[in-house]
Amino acid sequence: MRVGVLGVGRIGTFHAQTLAAHSGVERLVLYDADAARARDLASSLAADVAESPEELLGRVNAAVVAAPTAFNAELVHLCLSAGVPALCEKPVALDLADLNKVVEHAGDAGVPLQVGFQRRFDAGYREARRLYRNGDLGRVYTFRLAGHDPAPPHADYIATSGGIFRDLHIHDFDAIRFVLEQEVEEVVAYGGVLGFPEFAEADDYDSTVASIRMADGTLGVLSGGRHDPLGYDIRMELFGSRDSISVGLDEHTPLRSVEPSMRPFEGPPYPDFQTRFEDAYRAEVATFLEVAAGREDNPCAAKDAYEALRIATACHISAHERRPVRLEEIA
Repeated sequence: MRVGVLGVGRIGTFHAQTLAAHSGVERLVLYDADAARARDLASSLAADVAESPEELLGRVNAAVVAAPTAFNAELVHLCLSAGVPALCEKPVALDLADLNKVVEHAGDAGVPLQVGFQRRFDAGYREARRLYRNGDLGRVYTFRLAGHDPAPPHADYIATSGGIFRDLHIHDFDAIRFVLEQEVEEVVAYGGVLGFPEFAEADDYDSTVASIRMADGTLGVLSGGRHDPLGYDIRMELFGSRDSISVGLDEHTPLRSVEPSMRPFEGPPYPDFQTRFEDAYRAEVATFLEVAAGREDNPCAAKDAYEALRIATACHISAHERRPVRLEEIA
């Protein structure tokens, strides 16, 4: 298979390296608006370079879209129009109307579009889903979601990110849909600027909490923030009538107990999302190649991205308007 990567920034470079090492990839073609960056990476991976997205799509069987957010939807439309299956990093779009156009285009074209919610490929989240589906947890009463970055992003990124609910927490929203296999019904969200004034300048938050009610009545709490000095902390906890479990609690979790009998985690803590989800990203790309070849069903379609963005939008509205928001309002 000949595969292209559109955008070779931080995550695009990681995907390109993964693809270059994959036995099923015959040729790798790279494109980036920064041509020198694309050439440098191509040289290290023995890959080719395209002068434009259109040229790249004419030379490949599948493509990974990992461009800045503002360009993702446009590039995905190009892939779909060219009949090239695509894996697009989140967010495909920050606006529901724009994302809906992508959903409709993918359906009309009949071309696979896989969205990059890598937690669906993480061993812990998949095991939690299996336990829930098999009934091993019993009736799940409540859940907790934690999403904490080690350090705030650059101010330029904050201004174009779409806000913390759409940028950081959208992974949490997709993960709970994936594990509990149902939709969110209502949210009540709060946001604050407690440490970094640049978020206020972008009408965004550096700290968040939200209450979540699922369609079957299961209740959840989300907490998050842009600064955890100990490291990258992503967790899910499920509390059921038969068992209670945690995803993301291991020797690298940036959390310490002050109980005298508890030994500290061995560490070191996760420094960033790529380290925490390295295996999941590799599994995601490997699955995409199978999807593109028609050997596997799409595990994360554009409709899943749309539903996660609806939840993020509901939280954003709730935090700004200080009221509960039902998902039926977000259409």
